[in-house]
Amino acid sequence: MGVKEDIKILLVQSNWTLKELAQELTRRTGRVYSSPMLSQKLYRENLHYKEAKIIGEILGYRLKFEKVV
Repeated sequence: MGVKEDIKILLVQSNWTLKELAQELTRRTGRVYSSPMLSQKLYRENLHYKEAKIIGEILGYRLKFEKVV
């Protein structure tokens, strides 16, 4: 599964829309995000780590690296 699917699942589980997420990203970062632009970033898997981290925080999650055993 890619970042697109992961974030869409989290959106559904958190009862957020892509539009609401884009608006909150804009509010938190001061950079303008639209739902089509965010959708394209997810589709192309062109999301920056900082953006993914903020998205996680918005949806109530924390990014964590785990060592694969």
